[in-house]
Amino acid sequence: MTAVLTERTFAVHDPATGEVVAEVPDGGVDEARSAVDAAARAFPAWSAQTPRARAEILRRSFDAMIAATDELAGLIVAENGKSQADARAEVAYAAEFFRWYSEEAVRGEGEYAVAPASGTRTIVTHRPVGVAALVTPWNFPAAMATRKIAPALAAGCTVVLKPAAETPLTALAIARILGEAGVPDGVVNLVPTTDAPTVVTTWLEDDRVRKVSFTGSTGVGRALLHQAADRVLNASMELGGNAAFVVTADADVDAAVAGAMIAKFRGGGQACTAANRFYVHTDVAEEFVAKLGAAVEALQVGPGADEKSEIGPLISARAVEGVRALVDEAVAAGATVAYRGALPEQGWFYPPTVLTDVAPDSPILSQEIFGPVAPVVVWDDQEQMLAQVNDTEFGLASYVYAGRLQDALKIAERIDAGMVGINRGIVSDPAAPFGGFKQSGLGREGARDGIREFQETQYYSVEWS
Repeated sequence: MTAVLTERTFAVHDPATGEVVAEVPDGGVDEARSAVDAAARAFPAWSAQTPRARAEILRRSFDAMIAATDELAGLIVAENGKSQADARAEVAYAAEFFRWYSEEAVRGEGEYAVAPASGTRTIVTHRPVGVAALVTPWNFPAAMATRKIAPALAAGCTVVLKPAAETPLTALAIARILGEAGVPDGVVNLVPTTDAPTVVTTWLEDDRVRKVSFTGSTGVGRALLHQAADRVLNASMELGGNAAFVVTADADVDAAVAGAMIAKFRGGGQACTAANRFYVHTDVAEEFVAKLGAAVEALQVGPGADEKSEIGPLISARAVEGVRALVDEAVAAGATVAYRGALPEQGWFYPPTVLTDVAPDSPILSQEIFGPVAPVVVWDDQEQMLAQVNDTEFGLASYVYAGRLQDALKIAERIDAGMVGINRGIVSDPAAPFGGFKQSGLGREGARDGIREFQETQYYSVEWS
């Protein structure tokens, strides 16, 4: 395990207080190149390791992460601002990628077939793509790193990782854990930086880098795809979302509210899978809004260091201003702030909010809010509602609550999203393929699909006459 260091540093802030919690080495071009040097040197030996050897290291990494839950959750709270419960849940989720891919590493698949003309035999196998560049966001500093590192290592790739400048401490701790679990030097290389474009461009222009895997905004993803196109570079993109949360007339309203609290307010709404728009049938709208509003006003908002806090701050002052601007614009267009939670006196917080009287064409419904705001649209025509749900460039996740499972599935089949939570407010699972339609990305993470993203398919045509 290697963290590429430099004498230059940058500050990491606690979003609950704005205070500096650490200084971290600030990498640039030299550090980016050194990281690829190390990964390229380590690749032949790591890719030649037996699948079982790689699996055992990943399994030890899982055990070590679970053992370090308190430390890792504390880092997430300090640099990301999540509540204690959210931070600990993230650590468990993040560690599970190491366990899942420790099991997938030994499940190598291939094919053997008789060619149609019978004069040859076809053998299909899969090999590691090579050095992979990984770029992760700040909203899940542990899980976004392990969701990429684990399948890459299982496939036999070596990696260079740029964690988000807002949250590098968790990634650095995971790097240490991997080293202690037996990952050889040079296999995973971290470059924290405040100059992401320079570092990532250095990687994408290096012929030794054969893969880029990015999680972040659709705008940045488009720019990276343009760069990747110049080298026809293998690219995976997990981009933005605009998840709809649909409640039908016969839905269990209490269950729908409970699911909404998870889908919307987990992590302060700062997730690409967060419910962004609520479409509630007119027959249950009043009850749903009243119960959701009561739950929102009861939320304990405060620093994650306080174990009583259920929802923490946003990541930055700029993020707070962005959410405030969206809400102000919606209110100016006729929306009503129906319910709103309380705020602590300091920190980058925005009050959990429920908006009603939201017009179907309101701008707040077309943009990713990335904050604790739930705009509610009332519907009574299913065809019209589905048209509104699909009227977005995004297609990552959505949620459907309905009384009859068959009805929920029929609605889900017509939603243009890669993942649909049916009568549950969460869709992420290491054993399931995570990814979206349209401009929400390319490729999948998790499941068997995740390891395929770090492999090339090769076949041998064998003479059989």
